[in-house]
Amino acid sequence: MFRRHDSLPTFIRGSAAIWLACGLAAGSASAEPEPWIRHVIDNTARGADGVRLADVNGDGLLDIATGWEEGGLVRVYIHPGPDKAAEAWPSVTVGKVKSPEDAVLADLDGDGRMDVVSCCEGNQRTVFVHWAPREPDRYLEPDAWTTEAIAATAGQQMWMFAVPMQIDGRGAIDLIVGSKGSGATVGWLQSPNRGSRAPNATPATGSRDLAAWRLHPLRDAGWIMSLQTHDMDGDGDLDILASDRKGPRRGVFWLENPGRSLATAGDSWREHRIGGDDREVMFLTRGDLDQDGAAEIVAAVRGRGLTIFQATGEAAEPWRSFEVTMPDGVGTGKGVAIGDIDRDGRQDLVFTCENASGEKSGIRWLSYSQSIHDPVWKDHEISGSEGIKYDRVELIDLDGDGDLDVLTCEESANLGVIWYENPHLSPGP
Repeated sequence: MFRRHDSLPTFIRGSAAIWLACGLAAGSASAEPEPWIRHVIDNTARGADGVRLADVNGDGLLDIATGWEEGGLVRVYIHPGPDKAAEAWPSVTVGKVKSPEDAVLADLDGDGRMDVVSCCEGNQRTVFVHWAPREPDRYLEPDAWTTEAIAATAGQQMWMFAVPMQIDGRGAIDLIVGSKGSGATVGWLQSPNRGSRAPNATPATGSRDLAAWRLHPLRDAGWIMSLQTHDMDGDGDLDILASDRKGPRRGVFWLENPGRSLATAGDSWREHRIGGDDREVMFLTRGDLDQDGAAEIVAAVRGRGLTIFQATGEAAEPWRSFEVTMPDGVGTGKGVAIGDIDRDGRQDLVFTCENASGEKSGIRWLSYSQSIHDPVWKDHEISGSEGIKYDRVELIDLDGDGDLDVLTCEESANLGVIWYENPHLSPGP
């Protein structure tokens, strides 16, 4: 049975949390029957598709950008503070575009205000910038925002994901972008010099000249799911870590940054294969799962559980991989995150699913007994049977109580942008 935080008396909510903690201590072999309490940030549009985080207003709290694919909206949500996190968050619709698949926050024009970049698939096939108002007190006013297409992307590819990244060292933020389908690529969008501007532009708007952005393809692709920036080889610059779901080059890989001058000159980014070319890899995460000082990569795999990739030496050397079996009663894997859910000092995995129809669960968390190499991890309930198609997942303490909550969105049952409250779990035996 699904329970909302605002629909239960306090003593019942507290009893449920105590009962759940006791169930963990008893060492149950399968997921607990009771889900975590779900809080709704927004469910007033259709097809919430991803959550991306950044601190918009400098208050130290992470805010959210989300594209609503079926609703054709891009919104920003402002964290209201831990005491009000369980309520609907203040929000603004920054733009209306068709089929937004991803939205990410970035200050592209350097005016100190977080703009939003949206990637659109379907027939739109364009990357848009939603320019934030220059007056900070107007940030939550929809009419103060303006939406423009990045000309180099317009109508070109089914864009799926964007990551802000400084590449050429010229000050302005560039973008890494990925797409899916015919002609799909991973590429980088080079922003113009700060001083460049359109012929009739004023100095105040000169850095918003989207016609001057240039697209540099880096690699052909089938269906890009993840794009992340990490210094994979420890040379001091950021490389690109990615998962490609479809096609002859599918799998998990990273692209080695050739350095500012060579990248600007169009030099190739050397590709290093990590693995997964025999499966349909979905979203991935990176973190030190076994806490040995070296980061693992974990990818959700459609129909095959979770794959953990572990380096055998330097990042450019071959990686080993092993599987964590997906538990019974869940959908097919979509997203994954690493974090210490029960505060026992060990890292756990939280995964989300699509195709979680009927009584299937869409979100659970997994803990290992002896080693991360255990093929079967103990599973624990989070979402219950509510929801069908979940997306990326973030672990963050939203209510300020010291444990990691689960932030995600659900697209098909229209649960919207949501978070699940960690019920103060105690370490198991």
